[in-house]
Amino acid sequence: MMNTIKALFVDIGNVLLTNGWDRTIRRGASEKFDLDYEEMNERHHLTFDTYEEGKLTLNQYLQRVVFYQPRFFSQDEFKAYMFAQSKPKADMIDLVKELKEKYRLKIAAVSNEGRELTIHRVNTFGLSGFIDFFVSSCFVHMRKPDADMYRLALDCAQVQPEQLIYIDDWQMFVEVAGVMGIRGIQHSSVVSTREALAGYGLKR
Repeated sequence: MMNTIKALFVDIGNVLLTNGWDRTIRRGASEKFDLDYEEMNERHHLTFDTYEEGKLTLNQYLQRVVFYQPRFFSQDEFKAYMFAQSKPKADMIDLVKELKEKYRLKIAAVSNEGRELTIHRVNTFGLSGFIDFFVSSCFVHMRKPDADMYRLALDCAQVQPEQLIYIDDWQMFVEVAGVMGIRGIQHSSVVSTREALAGYGLKR
């Protein structure tokens, strides 16, 4: 089987890196900047999809969610806090790098994330050093679980569904890809994902 696998599709948030802007980080921001979390979170949910699809800049998103009234801090200060929350999951990065080299795999990131966060995270953690291309919601103006995300990634990779493995921490996204014939792994830990990959013939 290992000879038939040509590519890995990998989510970024909570797989290769920590999440970029999840509820835990938003709650931390509300505490640090003395914001009403519930109000900020409600505004976030009303507009974040638009930001993730690349239809708003980060400044525009923050204007709607945080800076719709005067604050004692600047957008730059708030963005610096946002960016600082991203951390690498070094064991997963090392695993993907090793499998890419050993089996000569194409690696694609298939992720939902806003443009500025994506660019910051790609540059800060050197993701383009081992990921061949990025099918990110902010670049392609659609979001998972839209099946067209996976069709686009397949077209870019020039592989058939049965020639790849998809790793994502959201079970629904794995299921949607599975309808297209893409075998998926719901990521919960590097140990379980490594074992699942070995079951498909991709042994470290």
